[in-house]
Amino acid sequence: MHYIEKLIKEGEHQQQDFKFRVDDARKIAKTLVAFANTDGGRLLIGVKDNGRIAGVRSDEEYHVIESASQMYTTPEVGFTATIHDVNGKQVLEIEVEPSSERPHYAIDETKKEWAYFRKDDENHPANGVIIECWKMQAEGSKSAVLAQYNDVHRKLYDLINSGERVTISKFIKTAGISPTEARKILATFLRWELIDFDIDQHGIFYTDIAENHDL
Repeated sequence: MHYIEKLIKEGEHQQQDFKFRVDDARKIAKTLVAFANTDGGRLLIGVKDNGRIAGVRSDEEYHVIESASQMYTTPEVGFTATIHDVNGKQVLEIEVEPSSERPHYAIDETKKEWAYFRKDDENHPANGVIIECWKMQAEGSKSAVLAQYNDVHRKLYDLINSGERVTISKFIKTAGISPTEARKILATFLRWELIDFDIDQHGIFYTDIAENHDL
């Protein structure tokens, strides 16, 4: 079995995405950014959602990826490209490494910048807490020093351990603090892996670190 066929058997997941074709550089920039901001990943171009290999004209597809990287990601997301011949059809494999320079942003039609992360087989916009956490991580261990444990921190821990769905709005209301302070505290707790985050159909929420190991 060919290497690519083995990858296809895994299906789409947090670090793998199938694309029948790529013709929208801005759209593909979101996936490049999401991979770089999370755990890295690969695009298999010329593969349909059902895993069937359709093949690509690799030069055209490569130029779209290159444009996405150079024109619509900031800081620019690098990638490596490999062309595979699978039973007479070409599949373009694009690999993106997890980045130490996150957050990376994708630039939309209005020139607005959006950070994305990858969860399962989907890309999601990052909120201010996650972006702040990434910035703290990029700055190194001297940043995001946790202040002396106080009543606000205790309220956050109590919320997380209550089993309730904890959002930044709920934390603000419970602790009686400003959105800016809440964002910084949540980001710091994320930075030091004291809590985790997840996403559902209602949006991003925060959990005990033991509840979610995917992000």
